[in-house]
Amino acid sequence: QVQLVESGGGLVQAGGSLRLSCAASGRSFSAYALAWFRQAPGKEREFVAAINWSGGTAAYVDSVKGRFTISRDNAKNTVYLQMNSLKPEDTAVYYCAAERIILSVVVRTAAGYHYWGQGTQVTVSS
Repeated sequence: QVQLVESGGGLVQAGGSLRLSCAASGRSFSAYALAWFRQAPGKEREFVAAINWSGGTAAYVDSVKGRFTISRDNAKNTVYLQMNSLKPEDTAVYYCAAERIILSVVVRTAAGYHYWGQGTQVTVSS
């Protein structure tokens, strides 16, 4: 069982930066693949970024490549999403997700993750 708690969301102007954190409770954090998804009002939940159990493989949706970076600190049971050059279209509730997967690949679909956080709001003003 893993519990996830996101933090770091807020209101920022276009071009600004935010760093989201997701702290996990439970054991064997290093055996979990982790991901960030987001959901804007009236839209479906969208994959943003994922990182495998070792941190050796990461993947991003095309719209955030070069602007967002996912990372993990297994000693702190935490995954991060550094978001730079934010745009108004990045506005959404951002969710952290986890699944026990010990593979080099990353999973980009929401159905691939069993554990979810409650979400944190990110609002980018123009």
